[in-house]
Amino acid sequence: MSFKFLDKLSQDFSELLNDKKDYNVIIEVDKENKKSFTAHSVVLRYRSSYFDKELENVTTNENIKTIIKPNISAQIFEIILKYIYGGIVDVENTDTKTIYELIVDANELGLEELSVKLESYLIESKASWLKTHFSFVYYSILDGDGFKGLKKFYNDIIAKYPNLIFESEDFASLQETALISILQRDDLKVEETKIWDYIIKWGIAQNPTLPTNSKEWSKENFQTLKMTLQQCLPLIRYFHIPYEDIWEKVKPYKKILEKQLWNDLIQHRMFPNKPVKSLFLPARIISIPDLPSRSFSTIINNEHVAELSSWIDRKSTTYSLSNIPYEFQLILRGSRDGFHPKIFWEMCHGHAATIVVSKVAGTDEIVGGYNPLAWDNSIGDAYTETNDSFIFSLKNGNIQNSILSRVIDSSGALLYHNYNGQNIYGPCFGYGEFMMKSNVSNFTQDNECICGSGWGCYEKPIRTAKEIFSIVNYEVFKIIKKR
Repeated sequence: MSFKFLDKLSQDFSELLNDKKDYNVIIEVDKENKKSFTAHSVVLRYRSSYFDKELENVTTNENIKTIIKPNISAQIFEIILKYIYGGIVDVENTDTKTIYELIVDANELGLEELSVKLESYLIESKASWLKTHFSFVYYSILDGDGFKGLKKFYNDIIAKYPNLIFESEDFASLQETALISILQRDDLKVEETKIWDYIIKWGIAQNPTLPTNSKEWSKENFQTLKMTLQQCLPLIRYFHIPYEDIWEKVKPYKKILEKQLWNDLIQHRMFPNKPVKSLFLPARIISIPDLPSRSFSTIINNEHVAELSSWIDRKSTTYSLSNIPYEFQLILRGSRDGFHPKIFWEMCHGHAATIVVSKVAGTDEIVGGYNPLAWDNSIGDAYTETNDSFIFSLKNGNIQNSILSRVIDSSGALLYHNYNGQNIYGPCFGYGEFMMKSNVSNFTQDNECICGSGWGCYEKPIRTAKEIFSIVNYEVFKIIKKR
């Protein structure tokens, strides 16, 4: 048996960091706000592989070695030194962006234990932030060593929801290496025609001097685009693009393709069984995210499922728990998939007969709505008509009774938003009778959601409180008839 006095050891070494008597290393950081830290070589060498090598090469001046790290901020390096000496990092009082930057610097300094632990923390507790800041994080870790956890996290997202990348505002600034790594995937859930469109869009964006109208391009213009896309073009699965799209989408840019490839595309259309000389890549596997087979929720229970099911079927009495005719299959959970409004539109696109449930921050309220129609992220700002939608508040905790409010003005039952609106708005029922909104692209971060009253689309309000609110979590379920 061993007694371990780790807390006292951590405290003593933390005090050693602040002891200026016997230090023999000075570390200068932060080129903008220059700051120097003192440390002890024996501690640095045994705690960091980077410092172990660096201290071998640094010259000594009056028994003091100086290491210069201008690209690390003073704030980050102070946290790193406290970890090196005391083994403690306070994540609760550190903002998420700083934690990410800490991972990057810890990885560079050979602090693998710290880097791996913080990666796990972000993935488990800050998934929404990681998705919202996809470009910022993914592009910076792609070429770096390490970051195994974050790379796997983002690769899973890319495979399932590639439009979060291709349709992002900063897609044009995507690094070529990142784009190539995406195009190499066999499991992108997107049609090959769209991939071609995205690649052309990206290539043109890298050459802003190209004429706006490609019909006015010179031979040199096409050559410029071809050179820009030379690493990307071989990764397109041309033989799996429908021939109509080959003619309408690819033909206008055929000058950037090799002549043999274009001839093979024409030949393959006319004689599909005849071999071609060009590389014939296999079709991508259009994977579909797995859905749980049974209701599983952090917000609603089986009693709620029975009540919601009876409302869908317009029953005057509630189904018994043993007689529920539907399965509630989870499509989206905010705490798992993120709270950015666009995530809702990406993950729910194409799904019909869905229930949205939201937990209001600071109360026991569960509010939501039922949409019998398919969510569609391509319609634009337009109301969708149905006679079968409803909104609701469920009994829960201090909320003694559920409230059902059916649509009475079918022309304004649901509002679908355009691409820009999808950065702010999630599901919207009526003229704001139940609407999820966030001006900071996170439903949990600002009070912008609303359950309005007296606006005429639905029978009655589902909340007594009129003020706007934020949520702590929300889920979307697909309603499946049991066999």
